[in-house]
Amino acid sequence: MLLSALISGLGLGSMYGLMALGFYITYAVSGTVNFAQGSSMMLGAVLCFCFAQTLGWPMPMAIMAALLLCAVYGLLVEFIAVRPFTARGSNAWLMSTVALGIVLDNLVMHTFGKEPRSLPSPLVGSPLEIGGVNLGVYPLQLLIPVLGLALAAALHFIARRTRWGTAMLAVVQNRDAARLMGIPITRAIAIAFALSTLFAGVAGVLIAPLFNVNSDMGTLFGLKAFAVAILGGITSAWGVMFAGLLFGLVEALITVTLGSGYTQIITFALVIVVLAVRPTGLFGRAEVKKV
Repeated sequence: MLLSALISGLGLGSMYGLMALGFYITYAVSGTVNFAQGSSMMLGAVLCFCFAQTLGWPMPMAIMAALLLCAVYGLLVEFIAVRPFTARGSNAWLMSTVALGIVLDNLVMHTFGKEPRSLPSPLVGSPLEIGGVNLGVYPLQLLIPVLGLALAAALHFIARRTRWGTAMLAVVQNRDAARLMGIPITRAIAIAFALSTLFAGVAGVLIAPLFNVNSDMGTLFGLKAFAVAILGGITSAWGVMFAGLLFGLVEALITVTLGSGYTQIITFALVIVVLAVRPTGLFGRAEVKKV
């Protein structure tokens, strides 16, 4: 049971980490975050279900189409809920992204329905066995952490080792200098939001076979992902991914030892304690301001 809980915790933690990477991307490029990230995760799961189950598309095609539309949704979030406010130096994007996420949740509820639905997958057909011993985990639960870490590594490589990644990071450090160097600032920020919702969509597609698909499935996931982003240090890609894995493991251990009723109480209390000791997160760096 403990091994099963640990593997499940790693899988959930990878989901939190993937969504938290979305917060990292937008913050690193624009200094803003998308508080509709949970809705983006839900959108990926719902679209994948509709394409695969309702329309009967092959699963790879359904996944690609769902992720593409998630990226388009990210562009929409940036254009409607962020750009008009940041252009005026306003922080109203904080509320506008929340509001847009609520709008999406309700639109999906009225079109997709309230009833939770399951998304079949061969990766959750039967639990793994070793030597005739049932491990109580599905192959998908092992695949999720591997894919999450691979995406984190790819993001770190792109951000630190490519011209495109360096250009995106330069936008938030000095916009005037970036503009003089010919970097298309508006396009870079829009791409960051598209990548952010793409990562959330990946999380939704991966977790859909393990949880029921419904219109409000992303609410708690989005809240936990933001907590993970702050806990890991929102300026560090590896930090938020590690914090996601840690958060998932702690959740799993609390659930298996004390029961699910204590899970949210203890995990969020621990987040408060850690941030009280390290306000910049486990791997974050204090911002240096020149005066």
